[in-house]
Amino acid sequence: MSVRNLGLILDNTLGMEKQVNSICKSFYYGIRNTGLIHKYINDETYKTLVQSLIISRLDYGNALLYNIPLSLTNCLQRVHNCAVRLVTGTHNREHRTPVLFQLHWLPVRFRSLYKIMFLTFKVLNGTAPVYLSDLIEKYILVGMLRSESYSLLRVPRSHTEMYRKRPFRASAPRLWNELPNNIKHATNKDIFCKVLKTHLFKLAYLEY
Repeated sequence: MSVRNLGLILDNTLGMEKQVNSICKSFYYGIRNTGLIHKYINDETYKTLVQSLIISRLDYGNALLYNIPLSLTNCLQRVHNCAVRLVTGTHNREHRTPVLFQLHWLPVRFRSLYKIMFLTFKVLNGTAPVYLSDLIEKYILVGMLRSESYSLLRVPRSHTEMYRKRPFRASAPRLWNELPNNIKHATNKDIFCKVLKTHLFKLAYLEY
């Protein structure tokens, strides 16, 4: 059983398989259509078109795709790689990681991490919807400095593995607590996004 809400397909197990399949189908449809006009526009315009009309579909609601089964993550990464191939003109057999590194594009898994951390930042700075703010609680100990208390969030307990890692109320505090302090203490949105992406980029391409 599944339902569609705000363009996202959710089932009773929150496995997200149907949502991933829908993304992949929409992605390839968009790739095929944009590919038809590639020869009529320059490469930079085509890259912008792919990012705005196709890559954006991967990012929509991707906070819900955090810690999904590896097989589903790999499906999304394959379509992401397909976009890379079209934008750069690289051969299908060429390794994608160096190309992603040159484009400064985060892999699919890290794009989900970025979205969760950005939403958490908005919660802590009072710009997120109430339904998200109600899920986050600061962790404050007696005698803790104000700067230190700002850095920590309470991670709720859970009796199941899925609910310990997947939901926003559990994943956001845990991931936030693991961030370096210079990122957590950023109060400007643009600065936060910049240092966060730099941090995730280094983690994603550590060997490069």
